[in-house]
Amino acid sequence: MSRTLQAPVTVAFDYTRSTGPVIGRFLSGLRDGVVVGGRTSAGQVVVPPLEFDPVTHEATTEFVEVSSVGTVTSWTWVPEPVKDQPFDRPFAFALVTLDGADTPLLHALDVTSPDQVGTGMRVRVRWAAERVGHINDIACFEPLAPGEAEAPAPEADSGDAVTGVVTKVSLDYDYAASPEESMFYRGLNEGRIMGQRCPTCRKVYVPPRSACPADGTPTEEEVELSQTGTITTFCIVNVPFLGQKITPPYVSAYVLLDGADIALLHLILGVPAEEVRMGMRVKAVWKPRDEWAYSLENIDHFAPTGEPDADFDTYKQHL
Repeated sequence: MSRTLQAPVTVAFDYTRSTGPVIGRFLSGLRDGVVVGGRTSAGQVVVPPLEFDPVTHEATTEFVEVSSVGTVTSWTWVPEPVKDQPFDRPFAFALVTLDGADTPLLHALDVTSPDQVGTGMRVRVRWAAERVGHINDIACFEPLAPGEAEAPAPEADSGDAVTGVVTKVSLDYDYAASPEESMFYRGLNEGRIMGQRCPTCRKVYVPPRSACPADGTPTEEEVELSQTGTITTFCIVNVPFLGQKITPPYVSAYVLLDGADIALLHLILGVPAEEVRMGMRVKAVWKPRDEWAYSLENIDHFAPTGEPDADFDTYKQHL
């Protein structure tokens, strides 16, 4: 059997959240070069401030500016930083209780050796050169030399209150395709659409899977499918979103390839979105050969064949 295919994959998106008045106050403070905590009903100053009091459950309304200098209460060493961590060299993460606060704040500590950090050491905030209202406006903590005073606060921005924050989320991993998927992707790299047939119920699945979902029988017989099919269901996309490659409106549809028993989701082009319909006959339109890879994106889209619509009875069981 041919080797299974593997490929690096990155899943990434911008996560946007509204901050509300409490976290918004904290982030606005960071942008302006000050650290803001919230006072609880028990009199404790919590950094970052809690949105609701842990005892009364009332919304936090009393805010306190605390010092940018504090004490390390605990720490851990990071010998091998990973992507997007604060430093590309060894450093420490530390819980720091800032002067005037009763709870610690977790952030990076800029030291080059674990011998340079310890519980009880005095540190101060190192502010980022450009601040936007994000936790990373604190670039890190850095050791405070004996007798050294708190550094003056950076020049305040004093812009509008921060009401939202955007955080980039990214996950890198290696995807290992199953033998059945590998066969499917190799077929695409050769300009073919491959499926597998269940020996028990005789249904043909595309993309193939290792066993028939209807009866659990291993699916081993390989089937090359037609590159024409019928639209069973579809969706007209009217809403733009980040990273969108096609200007709305356009259509995503399930295409039941001739000879298959499960529909394949793909893009429909070559026809006005409002003219796409159930039963429309379509065909695969491939990208130029030099752009092919082991990917379903080798098929750029499906387009109408010009044939009469399929009879509903021929595909209704696949809806």
